Amino acid sequence: MSQNRATTDVAPEPADTLLLDVVRDCGASRGLLYVLPRDGDALWLVALTGTPREMAVPWTRVGLADAVPVADAVRAGRLIWVGDMEEMARRYPRTSLVLPYAFALAAAPLTARHSAVGGLVLLWPAAHPARLSGAERAVIDAGCRRLGRLLQDTGVRDSPRPPGGPRILPHPSRAGAAPAEGGEAAAFIARLPGGACALDDAGRFTFVTPEAARLLGADAGSLLGTLPWEALPWMDVAEIEDHYRAAVVSERPTTFTAVRPPDTPLAFALYPDASGMSVRITRGDPRDELPPGPVASPAGAAGTADPAAGGASRAGFLYHLMHLAATLTEAVGVQDVVDQAADQLMPALGATAMAVNAPREGRLRILGYRGYDPGLMERFDDLPLTADTPALHVMESGSPQFFTGFDELRRSYPRAVRLDDKTSWAFLPLIASGRPVGSLVLSYDRPRHFPPPERAALMALAGLIGQALERGRLYDTQYAVAHQLQAALLPRHLPSLPGLRVTARYQPAGQGVEVGGDFYDLIRLTDSTVAAAIGDVQGHDIDAAALMGQVRTAVHGHATAGASPGGVLARTNRLLVDLEPDRFASCLYMHLDLARHAACLASAGHPPALLRHADGRTDVLRASPGLLLGIEREAGYPAVEFPLEPGCTLVLYTDGLVERPGVDVDDAIAALAALVARTDPADPDAMADALIRHASDCADDLALLILHVTAREAAGG
Repeated sequence: MSQNRATTDVAPEPADTLLLDVVRDCGASRGLLYVLPRDGDALWLVALTGTPREMAVPWTRVGLADAVPVADAVRAGRLIWVGDMEEMARRYPRTSLVLPYAFALAAAPLTARHSAVGGLVLLWPAAHPARLSGAERAVIDAGCRRLGRLLQDTGVRDSPRPPGGPRILPHPSRAGAAPAEGGEAAAFIARLPGGACALDDAGRFTFVTPEAARLLGADAGSLLGTLPWEALPWMDVAEIEDHYRAAVVSERPTTFTAVRPPDTPLAFALYPDASGMSVRITRGDPRDELPPGPVASPAGAAGTADPAAGGASRAGFLYHLMHLAATLTEAVGVQDVVDQAADQLMPALGATAMAVNAPREGRLRILGYRGYDPGLMERFDDLPLTADTPALHVMESGSPQFFTGFDELRRSYPRAVRLDDKTSWAFLPLIASGRPVGSLVLSYDRPRHFPPPERAALMALAGLIGQALERGRLYDTQYAVAHQLQAALLPRHLPSLPGLRVTARYQPAGQGVEVGGDFYDLIRLTDSTVAAAIGDVQGHDIDAAALMGQVRTAVHGHATAGASPGGVLARTNRLLVDLEPDRFASCLYMHLDLARHAACLASAGHPPALLRHADGRTDVLRASPGLLLGIEREAGYPAVEFPLEPGCTLVLYTDGLVERPGVDVDDAIAALAALVARTDPADPDAMADALIRHASDCADDLALLILHVTAREAAGG
């Protein structure tokens, strides 16, 4: 029989001694000490007890603005208590998703001279009562005062990051010696069936029986001092480490099975406490080894879910969870959030129907659903906020409700009527910024018992969806406001003029709430003359939209004052330079005389117009362009005249219609001209639709103005 005590990297720091004192005196299983650097915006983990270093990696740096308990405690200046995994999932969904285990937690600020200097986190096993006792609170308060004074009086806040990461300290209750070689204890262990081994509080082997080494397929001496998943590559899988973490955090016995290559099935039973873990390894069912009572298991872990209920494995659940988290960060709009949640949650959880509700104008509205009959959804849509339903109750209370069967649901809601074939339900509050913003309903066709790990996982997922829903509602609002603003800045109606058929289009970029700077205008000058303008202000924001409105107003004003095309652009340019907007605009301005069958245009760096003749021939009107508006105050804009015969069509557009990544602009304009030549000009609306379809993959806003001179009215003019 072999044994060894793995070394633990303990540094002789005064703060370490104080941390261990607090952990021991309040009966906690784990302790974490954070330091806040001077003028810092994040807490740094400097020491922790009885925990493998790998488990501490996600918590090494905690931003003060992060939604985690220790950051909240430091910001609020008070102790934060989280009594169980359901409360953790409801209040801190991100933390719960990383640690989906049963435990209780206290986070407290460390202060000195009325300013924060760090934070303390303490963990207890799942068996801890729902509240802190007065004695525990007194120990924590006294320990925080001592730690705060110590951190303030030392230089640790000047360089809080310890070399090599946070210091790993042995738990105060850890035994002082390993089992002795030989003797009665060794003989007793050797006679038991199967193998036995021990892990220290850092997860390393400290004791291995010969039978355990044989079952694991390794030499006992080579295992000592190593982590199981490092020494045994076949154990380096997320599910095995997840069971180990569940046992460490909850301090509950845990079981799982694994296959040693090529085909040897092994059963593991883990018996943890604050000082380490004892492990039994057999070829049988490990659950026969466990004493009566709860068994620790990660949410949705393989071997714990009911296959008949459609539960997913831990690996499958994590896949859907990571995919959901990733897709929700990219979701735009409420409907997108609902669709992403349904696509990922229902397969992962075995649910057969889902609905998302939120209050709107004093009523509870169904924002989206999947798997339910539309008629049933109509019955529950638009309920008053005073209705006695679980979807409303969880939204108001912020606490979830789970019902294994309809009889159980009716006991809580006597007026409930069964309207479908669902047998189990989860009603979850959707929380964002600490307040309920809606509710999520999950329904199952087969009975579901919702064990505590699954309830906590559901609450954590609901927290992600609630935050995404709030972002989606904000996006929808911003999108509506942005495009209402855009529409308000463009002409509501184009003037009607004998001898001219006109149509215009504006299309925003593919997605987003940005406001574009593209504009068009048609200005009636006399009964036979009209001015047309199209332009593009640099940028996609409110400033660009405001400047676009000023440019369009200036062009309109100078046109109606009788300025020539070159004069309109020159005067608008001077206005833009005087405004000093630090951005530029392109513009093409054209004066059409329908009586004389002539036109005159000037350009300020804008893409050229297209002229389609009555016979289908199409020219690119490449007038010599002046500088963009807003660059040089005294810039000139030469004008060019050309005939405008009856039956011809003018196409004015912005660069969103022709610019494509990797495509030469001249080639794109030539392709657009060819399309105009093939399109019937008698119907400007149909031509506009064809040109917009041609630019269906545009990444920029586009504006389009089409003017068709009719033969009959023009001849009469």
